[in-house]
Amino acid sequence: MSYPVHGDQTVFLVLSGPSGAGKSTLISSFLRRRPEFVRCISVTTRQPRPGERHGIDYFFTTTDEFNRMVLDGAFLEHAQVFGQHSYGTPRSFVAENFAAGRSVIKDVDVQGAIQIRRSFPTAVQVFVVPPSREEIERRLRTRATEGEEAIRRRLSEAQLELMQWAEYDYLVYNGDLEVAVDDVAAVVRAEQLKAPGRGTHRV
Repeated sequence: MSYPVHGDQTVFLVLSGPSGAGKSTLISSFLRRRPEFVRCISVTTRQPRPGERHGIDYFFTTTDEFNRMVLDGAFLEHAQVFGQHSYGTPRSFVAENFAAGRSVIKDVDVQGAIQIRRSFPTAVQVFVVPPSREEIERRLRTRATEGEEAIRRRLSEAQLELMQWAEYDYLVYNGDLEVAVDDVAAVVRAEQLKAPGRGTHRV
């Protein structure tokens, strides 16, 4: 009698949490360790910043095209950020990488995670817990990409987002980066070892 070989299926891993939780840094470190994963590239209506490349950092598009994609159901989640530019997670990106045997990792805010929970129920959702409010503020200011008003707005939103942690599959405390990467890797392994049929992924 032979037994099924299991443990290598693709995973759509969604990391969520407040701005300043360290999601991007955590994902970058995780990807260096796990090359079978790819970072999900978002579609956006904003203009490229210096050094950003289409298809590498973002898929840049027009507002009209973005709205057409919304109507066509092309996004797993989408939102307008601070009433300005729109961002969305393209359904096709996840589907194409799954077809090629690659797993996908994505960072998204709490509202985006709620949408993905509906559009892709088998996505594995991880809430990244920052060490403290003070550390969130320090990280936001270290970026030096936003003004005082935007920073205060993000800090206010962070308080609300932190109340949503119980809606997630896993919690990862991001106080020590290497430990946090280990924890994310453990989440992936746990999901890959689930019995066949318990995590069927459909995009």
